[in-house]
Amino acid sequence: MPTRVCCCCSALRPRYKRLVDNIFPEDPKDGLVKADMEKLTFYAVSAPEKLDRIGSYLAERLSRDVVRHRSGYVLIAMEALDQLLMACHSQSIKPFVESFLHMVAKLLESGEPKLQVLGTNSFVKFANIEEDTPSYHRRYDFFVSRFSAMCHSCHSDPEIRTEIRIAGIRGIQGVVRKTVNDELRATIWEPQHMDKIVPSLLFNMQKIEEVDRHLDHHKLWDPNEFAVHCFKIIMYSIQAQYSHHVIQEILGHLDARKKDSPRVRAGIIQVLLEAVAIAAKGSIGPTVLEVFNTLLKHLRLSVEFEANDLQGGSVGSASLNSSSKDNDEKIVQNAIIQTIGFFGSNLPDYQRSEIMMFIMGKVPVFGTSTHTLDISQLGDLGTRRIQIMLLRSLLMVTSGYKAKTIVTALPGSFLDPLLSPSLMEDYELRQLVLEVMHNLMDRHDNRAKLRGIRIIPDVADLKIKREKICRQDTSFMKKNGQQLYRHIYLGCKEEDNVQKNYELLYTSLALITIELANEEVVIDLIRLAIALQDSAIINEDNLPMFHRCGIMALVAAYLNFVSQMIAVPAFCQHVSKVIEIRTMEAPYFLPEHIFRDKCMLPKSLEKHDKNLYFLANKIAESLGGSGYSVERLSVPYVPQVTDEDRLSRRKSIVDTVSIQVDILPNSIPSDDVVSNTEEITFEALKKAIDTSGMEEQEKEKRRLVIEKFQKAPFEEIAAQCESKANLLHDRLAQILELTIRPPPSPSGTLTITSGHAQYQSVPVYEMKFPDLCVY
Repeated sequence: MPTRVCCCCSALRPRYKRLVDNIFPEDPKDGLVKADMEKLTFYAVSAPEKLDRIGSYLAERLSRDVVRHRSGYVLIAMEALDQLLMACHSQSIKPFVESFLHMVAKLLESGEPKLQVLGTNSFVKFANIEEDTPSYHRRYDFFVSRFSAMCHSCHSDPEIRTEIRIAGIRGIQGVVRKTVNDELRATIWEPQHMDKIVPSLLFNMQKIEEVDRHLDHHKLWDPNEFAVHCFKIIMYSIQAQYSHHVIQEILGHLDARKKDSPRVRAGIIQVLLEAVAIAAKGSIGPTVLEVFNTLLKHLRLSVEFEANDLQGGSVGSASLNSSSKDNDEKIVQNAIIQTIGFFGSNLPDYQRSEIMMFIMGKVPVFGTSTHTLDISQLGDLGTRRIQIMLLRSLLMVTSGYKAKTIVTALPGSFLDPLLSPSLMEDYELRQLVLEVMHNLMDRHDNRAKLRGIRIIPDVADLKIKREKICRQDTSFMKKNGQQLYRHIYLGCKEEDNVQKNYELLYTSLALITIELANEEVVIDLIRLAIALQDSAIINEDNLPMFHRCGIMALVAAYLNFVSQMIAVPAFCQHVSKVIEIRTMEAPYFLPEHIFRDKCMLPKSLEKHDKNLYFLANKIAESLGGSGYSVERLSVPYVPQVTDEDRLSRRKSIVDTVSIQVDILPNSIPSDDVVSNTEEITFEALKKAIDTSGMEEQEKEKRRLVIEKFQKAPFEEIAAQCESKANLLHDRLAQILELTIRPPPSPSGTLTITSGHAQYQSVPVYEMKFPDLCVY
């Protein structure tokens, strides 16, 4: 009788409940009854209006099983829910989803890790389903909070703890995926949600493996492995057009931490480098100049901190001794330079040209106010340091830059400050200037073949790549050639030169020959080489013997190179003969010997035989036979004088110019040359002030001027006249400004403002009269 009553009651139960009950086996280990599950699925698809009741009933059974810790039946219920959710996609599924989410929430609230993972897996499956219509009332606040809490699990078992944390991360991904593309649920980006999601993700990204690495919430920039890892993930996760927002945030944070310890600042800059490396491949928008401006500003600050430390000052909040601070600041500076260089080298050519001009405009140049960097607090040492840092940055930006014409790579507004005499005061500055020029000048990648300074037996073996000189390059040399020659000439005569300086100067001459030299330029370069040889022999600058021999070796290496490049047999024969004699009698005049350790130096050069020197008349004779116009070889090279020379702190080259006027091409000293020094006596002084002697000197000066205007190249004369004309025009403009300006009048002065005439009255007591008019 009881069995019949039970069967009768069962028959009276709604069909959806009977179908749901049938999917549960007597023993939960047997799993879901597949045949009955198929019947339930078919019923749900055929009668979608019943989905709400099916979901509610399943939720009721699941809640009861969770409370009773009947995990087997819980697993079966969730499997059934998942299958129904994947099979049904009608409008009636909305109420079923609410029941489903209610059951997932029950699992996440349970204290059993397996059930939490089970609920997470079901939610992730649901998150991957694209719904046809949005739900206006559904909210995911509970799931954000619960998944975030799971990300911070502190379970005693490491494996279970890791499993729960991974489930929490997957759940957060599901919430974001479900809501990110739905404008009606944009609240996911609100602070109350992001304040839970972001820390949870960061917490799991952080790996504390070594206690002494300080990777905690307060020291994430030093060391910065975690920060780099974090921002790499961010940069790769967002769309390219939004990457500049991340860079701006890092720059803003760098500004906010400008007084932190050097290692913290270096950590932020290195993170910026990694972000820029990713953003440079896409669009970075208008932040290019902002990045460079901020980095250069912090470069100046770092140099200022370093200079203050060296002077005994105390800048910044780091409690380190002066030596360690100095080293740490160098870390900051190197990080900035690397970032500038990498960023600049990945920019398109048109932007790279702008950055080159931008950085060059920041380089402090003595005697001018063109630079835009504040150096008032740096002092001489700090200014030199910032010059070196900026030129190193410029060197990295120009690396690999290939301009079609040299005018594009070296415009006048860039070349003039780059070759400024102020940047010649230190050997390291000169090296950097030359290397920047090489980057921009070497358009066919020949520099590696010219590395070092040596006598090349056969230049053809180098396989130099070159093209025919274009019209724009020829025009560039006519306008700027004298400026380049001058820089090389004066650079060779600096007392603090080291071997690298001579190597770079030699490379400069070789690159000009390859990239920019026509027949006229070749003659000018040979004149320059002969002038350098004469300056080393006569030594009016009192250079040490090593430097004199270094110049002689540089001239030998270059003339050997240029003679083979233009392939004039007689010229090559003369150069080879001189080098051969030097190898036997004066090896210290060759680069392979003079730049070798413990090279024996001569005591003087005055008694050397002429056969050891390259002679201008023989070179002219050899080139003239091959059709070269060699008239200018008889006129000694004289470097042009610039206005900046008069303002520079360096020794003026005016004396050098006056000295070079007296040097003839064949003025090579020999044994029978008598020294022109004489004892200073009363008679000598009397002769010096004799008017007849002064008349002779004036005649000689006029003769030299006439000879110069007859034989010197036009561009050299024009360059010298232009500098004088500019000074004259400046003075004339000042005089005219003073003379044509009308004096103030008590009746008023007529001015035009916005197209309307107005009179501005000047009170008598405010007028300034000349002294002669006042009594």
